[in-house]
Amino acid sequence: MIERRSFESLGGANHGWLNAKHHFSFANYYDPKRMSWGNLRVWNDDEIAAGTGFPPHPHADMEIITYVRDGAITHEDSLGNKGRTVAGDVQVMSAGTGIRHSEYNAEPDLTRIFQIWIEPTKRGEAPSWGTKPFPKGERSGQFVVLASGFESDTDALPIRTDARIVAATLKAGDSADYALG
Repeated sequence: MIERRSFESLGGANHGWLNAKHHFSFANYYDPKRMSWGNLRVWNDDEIAAGTGFPPHPHADMEIITYVRDGAITHEDSLGNKGRTVAGDVQVMSAGTGIRHSEYNAEPDLTRIFQIWIEPTKRGEAPSWGTKPFPKGERSGQFVVLASGFESDTDALPIRTDARIVAATLKAGDSADYALG
């Protein structure tokens, strides 16, 4: 069942350089009633101060999708990948058998991201990383698939789980329909 929660009611932490809100238990925020929703393990709303970020750290067997809301995030990992993902665009890191990465806000202003972690359908795959632009104009008034574990979603970034991450750009008061199933 989906429960609507106010932003203020979410767990989180303010570390000065990082102000994070957590939809599910994460780091020092623990709520046994909010561990996950199916394979969706993390949905964090992060604000990262200019010139700061996450130093190199490991992940394994997790699909990590980052949607940049404002600013940009700079990624570097143990596979040799380097990239900058800007507002409106998405990056996907399939942690697989293991990867170390860092993410920094190298911009002069605050960066805001959604970071989404989904457990993979199959564990033990090789790690990978990718980023892709998704111009807001192309999703004006309609949903676009940003990341997907379904082969039919050829324009989306691939993830290794039975899920889709979709987005739409709407004007205040507008709505868009999305058919499930």
